[in-house]
Amino acid sequence: PAWLRRLCGQLLSERLMRPSGVQAVVRGIMEGTGAGGAGVEAAAADWRKCDAVAKILASCPQQCLSLEDYYSLVCPQILDLLHIQDKLTARQFQRVATTTLLTMAKEHPQLAEKHLLQPLLAPLLRCSET
Repeated sequence: PAWLRRLCGQLLSERLMRPSGVQAVVRGIMEGTGAGGAGVEAAAADWRKCDAVAKILASCPQQCLSLEDYYSLVCPQILDLLHIQDKLTARQFQRVATTTLLTMAKEHPQLAEKHLLQPLLAPLLRCSET
């Protein structure tokens, strides 16, 4: 029903914009993926799930006041997904993070540059300046 879809979307959006919310949402959705997944079908399902999560993360919720606010809250958390230590989890999280980054860069290049690419490339830029 529409009311349930709206409520779930609202709860998901609220969780995403909290500290560590992105990681919690990604963990919740990706849980179980890749655990026993050998073979082509499991890998394809894993990719589809990662793409779906990336689309969710790249979409600004209706409850957010502005796209700028959403990016400023969510993008640092997306970059944090690149630093997960557990190898199996890291692979999935990195896949989600890179797909989200690409999606955001296509949809809103200026905001993606400001909130994702500049922080990601800052260490490289510092090294090249010295």
